[in-house]
Amino acid sequence: MRNPIIVALDLPAADAALDLARRVAPHVGAFKVGKELFVAEGPDFVRRLRGTGASVFLDLKFHDIPNTVAKAVASAVRLDVQMLTVHCSGGSAMLRAAEESAQSTAATLGRPAPLVLGVTVLTSMDAAALAELGGETDITRQVERLARLAAGAGIRGLVCSPLEITPLRAFLPGSMQLVTPGIRTGAEKSDDQKRTLGPSEAMTAGASWLVVGRPIYAAKDPVEAAKAIAAMAMGSR
Repeated sequence: MRNPIIVALDLPAADAALDLARRVAPHVGAFKVGKELFVAEGPDFVRRLRGTGASVFLDLKFHDIPNTVAKAVASAVRLDVQMLTVHCSGGSAMLRAAEESAQSTAATLGRPAPLVLGVTVLTSMDAAALAELGGETDITRQVERLARLAAGAGIRGLVCSPLEITPLRAFLPGSMQLVTPGIRTGAEKSDDQKRTLGPSEAMTAGASWLVVGRPIYAAKDPVEAAKAIAAMAMGSR
């Protein structure tokens, strides 16, 4: 049974992030490298993390003109990451360019293409935040619209909040992988995540992967926290 937990290494320095990764690696499935760590430490950190044998989710949320995103995706493929993100709001041409770049670059290198994930609506956003942008103000309808756009462009996975898993599973192909941040156990302090769910509930709803950051890296004992969250997630299968 594949371990669905992706630990978000939302830490400012390589040494601390690598130490955490080594400690919890036996109890999780992959590690997410986001903007803070990537900007601080660069591609070399991804190479070091891959050198430990860990699977890497590069979460930089590319959003630009199609050609620029295609080149950024190609660079990510050359780093040998297993997942990467692009914003669905970049449009179908950009999404298609990202997936085609991932496939063609990986084929040239003789390795499997990473999973390009379309980011729908950030889990920090609620209806009021969406309304500030104009247009659609219903979160679920906006997520569904962007999900259909991504699927039509050939994207094989999506990032969505736990609350949108069930409506997405109702119409997306079964092969579509859903990566879900906003996972909370109920023991954490309030933070900027607004659309959250527990590990077991998210997996039961149909999540493929769970991204867990603060409940693990900010825990008094990250190893025990990782083990407990993985047990909750995998016990729901």
